[in-house]
Amino acid sequence: MAERLADCGWKRHISDQLKLRDRVQRQTFEEIVQQYNRLLEKSDLQAVLTERYQTDKYDVQRGHEASSLDSSRSDSLHQEMSQMRIRHQEELTELHKKRGELAQTVIELNNQIQQKDREIQSNEARMLEYQQQIASLEGDCRDLRSSLQELEMANQTLKDEYDALQITFSALEEKLRKTSEDNQELVSRWMAEKALEANRLNAENEKDTRRRQAKLQKDLAEAAKEPLPIEQDDDIEVLAEDGGKGAGETSPNRPIGRTLSRKTSQQPQAGLLDSISNIFGRRSANSFGTSPETAETPSGGCAEVRVPTTALHVFEAHDGEVNTVRFSPSSRLLATGGMDRRVKLWEVVSGRCEAKGALTGSNAGITSIDFDSSGSYLLGASNDFASRIWTMDDYRLRHTLTGHSGKVLSARFLLDNARIVSGSYDRTLKLWDLRSKVCMKTVFAGSSCNDIVCTEQCVMSGHFDKKVRFWDIRAESIVQEMELQGRVTSLDLNHDRSELLTCSRDDVLKIIDLRSNAVRQTFSAQGFKCGADWTRVTFSPDGNFVAGGSADGALYIWNVLTGKLDRTLDRNHSSAINCVSWSPSGTFVASVEKGSRAILWSDM
Repeated sequence: MAERLADCGWKRHISDQLKLRDRVQRQTFEEIVQQYNRLLEKSDLQAVLTERYQTDKYDVQRGHEASSLDSSRSDSLHQEMSQMRIRHQEELTELHKKRGELAQTVIELNNQIQQKDREIQSNEARMLEYQQQIASLEGDCRDLRSSLQELEMANQTLKDEYDALQITFSALEEKLRKTSEDNQELVSRWMAEKALEANRLNAENEKDTRRRQAKLQKDLAEAAKEPLPIEQDDDIEVLAEDGGKGAGETSPNRPIGRTLSRKTSQQPQAGLLDSISNIFGRRSANSFGTSPETAETPSGGCAEVRVPTTALHVFEAHDGEVNTVRFSPSSRLLATGGMDRRVKLWEVVSGRCEAKGALTGSNAGITSIDFDSSGSYLLGASNDFASRIWTMDDYRLRHTLTGHSGKVLSARFLLDNARIVSGSYDRTLKLWDLRSKVCMKTVFAGSSCNDIVCTEQCVMSGHFDKKVRFWDIRAESIVQEMELQGRVTSLDLNHDRSELLTCSRDDVLKIIDLRSNAVRQTFSAQGFKCGADWTRVTFSPDGNFVAGGSADGALYIWNVLTGKLDRTLDRNHSSAINCVSWSPSGTFVASVEKGSRAILWSDM
């Protein structure tokens, strides 16, 4: 309707302009047309007069011939006619002159009219062009208005999110203040209790010391009643021995009182140290009351790693995409998780994977799998905003941990096996206590968390905003963060947890030395391309190799010692590889793809 009104408007405008031009030009030429009409009338009058004069001339000639008597009258008439002819000739000449001038004026006016017509055509063409430009600009204006509305909506959304974050920040700040006050109060009470305990121990030690001194005085008094014969030379020899050997040795010929006094001076000190150690709970391998037999010995070296060369078993693992794969600590079981909402267990027997069972209970696809250190429990993260724990002896679902508001993309056991940490698309990390089955802490990371690994007191998380963040579990704060060149898809630790392997969407793998917090090595290869935001890579058990799957279905293995690509295994996967896992025994490597296929690799 608006376009129709616009078309009628410009047509009416052109019609009005044409009428105005007609009026202006008609007024300009009206006088010329009137003069031209008068000129034509005079020309017609001249033609009539000329005919009349010719007729009169013929009549006069005939009259002259008929009557010679009227010669005088004829002469006068002839003169009159001559004069009239001259006058008429002059008028005719003047009229021709005016006619020529008027014709020239008409030609000039016609030229002007043509020029004006050309100008009108040019103006109409420009007007049409301008109208097209106006239509285009109106379309651009509509697009800009729609974009402006979208931007205003996005701005409003961001403002709402900012307000929500501000409210959350204020609440967390208030919680932090209250927690700090409670902590300060608890520390004060704790210090007061420790002071009371120390005073009590000091009082007991003083009582014990006085009791021992009283007993010593009694023993000395009884010993003084029975003097022993001691030679002077022997006494000097005993004193010399005591000065050379120290407080712990006495001579057989030395008086017993000196030996007892030295023993009693050491016993209260040992008791005080034991008491303080018990108060603060500090027990080390070299502390009092700890024997070398009870100290925990470090584990031995890693098993020999066999770099895979052959696909031993290619099998259909799930009904749909397979997201994750992981070996059990014993390397005997292989677990896979897929979009069919199941965790499937496979027993590795003679280079083949035999189906052993399936873990159910998830309402959406499985995104991450982790075993505890004993292999008794399996932790699975899911797209239904929850994490679940199954027992491996009866395949039963034991715990369901809910609280995230987005997909849980990664979940890991801590080293104590009593807590887990999960990272979600909702940009938070949560610490869960398995004994109470509740969330202990929630940390806002600021970006979607794609993967997590843990040390004893530190959690490392890889995020969509290209950053790797290091969290102190005890302080709920970021210790450090490191920015990579692409979105972080995977994290993995070597066997001694001193190096961190990262994979990012810029198709680069990096090893970060956790002792110096610096990138130690970078791996890339022609043809290697990270296929998804959750593409997982892995260290070998000895940390000398890293393995990762590419979007073209090829498995790439790099040598950490040389920093070069060791080998590429292809022609087995039909789609992008999502996850790779190296068995703790070092014998097998498993890989899964966006299709339904899983492959067991080795060098057999």
